[in-house]
Amino acid sequence: MTDAQTTEAPPAAKPRWRRVLRSLTIVTSIVVAIAVVAALGTGLWLQDKLGGQVDHLPSAMPAGDRPAESPGDSMNILLMGSDKRVDGSVAGQRSDTMMVVHVPSNREGIGVIGIPRDSWVQVPGHGPAKINAAFAWGGPALAVETVENLTDVRIDHVAVIDWEGFKALTDALGGVEITVPNTVTDGYSGRTWRAGTQRMDGATALDYVRQRAGLAGGDFDRIKRQQNFLRALMAQTLSTGTFANPVRLYGALDAVTKNLSVDEGWSTGELRDFAWSLRSIRGSDVAFTTVPVKGTGMEGEQSVVYLDRQAGEDLWQAVREDTVAEWVATTGAGLPSDVN
Repeated sequence: MTDAQTTEAPPAAKPRWRRVLRSLTIVTSIVVAIAVVAALGTGLWLQDKLGGQVDHLPSAMPAGDRPAESPGDSMNILLMGSDKRVDGSVAGQRSDTMMVVHVPSNREGIGVIGIPRDSWVQVPGHGPAKINAAFAWGGPALAVETVENLTDVRIDHVAVIDWEGFKALTDALGGVEITVPNTVTDGYSGRTWRAGTQRMDGATALDYVRQRAGLAGGDFDRIKRQQNFLRALMAQTLSTGTFANPVRLYGALDAVTKNLSVDEGWSTGELRDFAWSLRSIRGSDVAFTTVPVKGTGMEGEQSVVYLDRQAGEDLWQAVREDTVAEWVATTGAGLPSDVN
């Protein structure tokens, strides 16, 4: 574990520049894949430097019949976390994290919906399988097609972030404070997390978000940990003087963009405009939840998660109608304040 380093803050940035940075640091914490746009409002040099580090995935969106386009200016982003191959490719990877990020037309909130990686679904062309197999079999395009078939929600963009990017981002920000309410031991690594608040460096945070053995809810608790980490990362970023410290901000963005891939249709200009549209978003405007599930079971030798299709349809209808925050508030299905 590391302690955050303190740095004397330089003079305040220009108001527009600071508003862009604030809105994008929030987005960075929730959808790290969008972090690059924070730098794009600061000048062409940063745009060329950081934007040039982002990989663009060819043919990342499916062809053929797809759900209706998102209404108005709303946007749905499929965010996947994975481990990059040695050659830097995504071929053969299984995404260990899958979230649908919904940004409503009025830009008054963001919904982050976790989908368990072991969800038993129909993968087009392959039949029933775990949802994370789609990424391994057909890359981002098949993953998007699978999610669209499951939800009848149009995915507008896709982003793949290597977990090493989260690790590097955490270190660039001087660590992140996470509160563990109860002492728990990882059944695989043997690592014990003591109850209490602790500042985690990148490597420690990576162990935290990857654990599922030893957690009562298994993969469900793993999703909660990942969302809890993003929530804490956001709070930490907003409280460490990041906006007033261009060096720290640049280090954070540099760490992210080196580990980021987005669909080739998401241009630098569109990213920048999207970022500016989120300038009023604050942490309290973000709702984290998980797609409703019925329980777990076995398919052959595989342990799988069965989704609650009826309750899930209500959630995805809320996505289509721009009412995710209302759905979370009504159902009480949001991320709890204490996550073990």
